[in-house]
Amino acid sequence: MSATPTEQVTAPSRDKRSSAKDVARLAGVSTATVSRVINNPEQVDAETQRLVREAVTKLRYVPHGAARALRSHRSRMVGAVVPSFEYALYARTTSAMQAVLDAEGYSMVLAEHHYDLAAELRITKQLVGHGVDAFVFVGLHHDPALFALLENYGRPYVLTWGVDPMRQHPSIGFDNRAATFAMTQHLIGLGHRRFGLLSAPTEGNDRATERGAGMRAALAQAGLALADECVQYGPISLAASAAMMRKLLALEHRPTAVVGTNDVFAVGGMIACREAGVRIPEDISITGVDNTDLGATQTPALTSIRTPIVEVGRAAAEQVIARLEGKEHAAFQTLPFELVLRGSTAEPQKN
Repeated sequence: MSATPTEQVTAPSRDKRSSAKDVARLAGVSTATVSRVINNPEQVDAETQRLVREAVTKLRYVPHGAARALRSHRSRMVGAVVPSFEYALYARTTSAMQAVLDAEGYSMVLAEHHYDLAAELRITKQLVGHGVDAFVFVGLHHDPALFALLENYGRPYVLTWGVDPMRQHPSIGFDNRAATFAMTQHLIGLGHRRFGLLSAPTEGNDRATERGAGMRAALAQAGLALADECVQYGPISLAASAAMMRKLLALEHRPTAVVGTNDVFAVGGMIACREAGVRIPEDISITGVDNTDLGATQTPALTSIRTPIVEVGRAAAEQVIARLEGKEHAAFQTLPFELVLRGSTAEPQKN
């Protein structure tokens, strides 16, 4: 599957940053009052707070001790704010980013928000205050205040692991919905009619949302549906996914095919099947997403979807560097995925 055409844009120049004195002058207060509003707002009346905050926004003032770096715009730090350090694929993506950034004289600051979009906003605000030049985020769903913050302070950013269908936010990734749609079509083609889904919770996680939606869309196209009792949500871990699969195996009419929204879920499901004496793929077919070594080295090897994990990291780093340096860049990049068919899928047995 090939990538869609990219769109070329040129980064605008960044304005000179203002000082606390500028904020105080515009708000009609002292610099001490500006400091209190920022650091101890409970000490200042609501109207004064409003005047100062409006001035801060208008002047794009960034407080704290990174003013020299912010005025020069050359801290040469890029912030990568990811949902979790525990999920190995985010580590692979950020490692690829780091290699590109380091080669161009930039450093990466890494932070996690645990799928909490309010925490993501708070962390990003802190990093802006410390002079971070640009940002890379995971996924397409974020607090609107995040984009307002980045716009106010002129901070370039790129979203990863998906491409914004509205073309509002620079983004690099692959079509998560199309990936699981294609995999589900493959399973339907094998003859499967009753399906199960192992997934991360969808709140704050558009990748899980889109992968589940792709599966449901393929089923609907074939006149099928995903039964509520055949869907299990849980954290990304082998233990959790094995427990989720045990619930599916305990159903009176259990699925003949199960889609994991990543390889961890799929392999955890395989572990539960082996424990229960359920044969793969004779009794149940299992698929994953991301085509990791974890799945490829199972017995039987896992059918999965190769996603551009490393390519996304490289492309994100290249984009933020280009934008910081005012160079032409591809703001929207849809990278290809590929079905990798192995031994964990087969036609369902005839009863």
